[in-house]
Amino acid sequence: MKLWGGRFAKETDALTDHFNSSISFDARLYKQDIIGSVAHVIMLGKQSIIKEEEAEEIKAGLLSLLEAIENNEVTFNEKAEDIHMNIETLLISRIGEVAKKMHTGRSRNDQVALDMRLYVMEEICTIKELLHDLMEVIVKVAKEHTETIMPGYTHLQRAQPITFSHHLMAYFEMFKRDYQKLGFTYDMTSSLPLGSGALATTTYPLDRDHVAHALGFNEVCGNSIDGVSDRDFCLDLIYNLSLMMMHLSRFSEEIILWSSHEFHFIELDDAYSTGSSIMPQKKNPDIAELVRGKCGRVYGDLMGLLATMKSLPLAYNKDMQEDKERTFDAIDTIKMCLPIFTAMLNTMTVRKDTMYKAASGGFTNATDAADYLVKKGMAFRDAHEVIGKLVLYCVTHSKDLENLSLDEYQAIHPIFEEDIYEAISLITCVNERKVKGGPSKEAVTAHLHAADTFLNNL
Repeated sequence: MKLWGGRFAKETDALTDHFNSSISFDARLYKQDIIGSVAHVIMLGKQSIIKEEEAEEIKAGLLSLLEAIENNEVTFNEKAEDIHMNIETLLISRIGEVAKKMHTGRSRNDQVALDMRLYVMEEICTIKELLHDLMEVIVKVAKEHTETIMPGYTHLQRAQPITFSHHLMAYFEMFKRDYQKLGFTYDMTSSLPLGSGALATTTYPLDRDHVAHALGFNEVCGNSIDGVSDRDFCLDLIYNLSLMMMHLSRFSEEIILWSSHEFHFIELDDAYSTGSSIMPQKKNPDIAELVRGKCGRVYGDLMGLLATMKSLPLAYNKDMQEDKERTFDAIDTIKMCLPIFTAMLNTMTVRKDTMYKAASGGFTNATDAADYLVKKGMAFRDAHEVIGKLVLYCVTHSKDLENLSLDEYQAIHPIFEEDIYEAISLITCVNERKVKGGPSKEAVTAHLHAADTFLNNL
């Protein structure tokens, strides 16, 4: 008979047992369920709701069961529905009737909310460590390329010369925001729901603050109905992971482009590439492509849980069982993507000459030519028109700005002098952009120093 079977005249159908069961996916919450129960029974003993010796016996039984599970000595039963009922049933079989006192003063509604919050908080810490590793590699590679000139792009068209370091550090900023958002989500999650009961707390004199402190929560949920019906913390996490995957996807897309023969900016290590079953010459960026593709998967997890929670009346509803697979999948996906992406980035070869050659074409120094005129006293809008005519001349005559003679420059406007060539050299174009956040070696070095400080203080 089910632990809740007293009200029922007959057993549930086997189809009901299978459809209702969540043990196939919530088994991973065993540790959170057990440590939450340990904190709960210790508090029950402290408050004289059960005898202290009973609390100690239940605690010992739970810790013994935890060890057995981690040693793969335990098989969970689908008929026991979920991880909570499995743990309780197993504990009763191990230590007897005293185990039936463990559930005093709580419901599975607040119990599962506790387990999920503990799980999310633990996983946030793990993901932050993986993200920290990625940010360290970005900084490491960026330090090697403060003078590696490449074209910056808008609309996927060559725009202005920058450095590879400057480009990489744009992704550092994205992942820095992701890291900070994870910290905020952790704080928002760190609110103890246990003690909310099914929805209206309990008549037992629970000490929720004691349990909160024992489990490392910052506070106690302020409303018991919200305590059992809230899954914002799951949505917050999956949203954060969706942004993180979006950043990884954008980075992956550029790596895919850069590794193509059309760009040839980088070479991916063989360890993070694959081949073709028919074309012997192929070296495919499959890891980057998979990371890019898995972004949509995490988006799906977010949309799925949002759709589940939409229109649910207060308080708990069984629909909310659907929170787990979406949350687990998003977590598992990011934990797969971050380490392999980090390794791929850390081992790729950068083709500096190809990057420089690309930056030399496409008139990436046209803005600097316009700025040259502004410094000579011309209004920027007029300078823009003059350089536009120069570019048109170059396109018509298959030339670059660097290759024009001074006579050709002065035929467009007499203001040009010999110093135009220095002004439009790529090194000058980059290193004159000393504004904070810019591509010059001076600005990027300052950014790298700030990044080191940020990482070292985590």
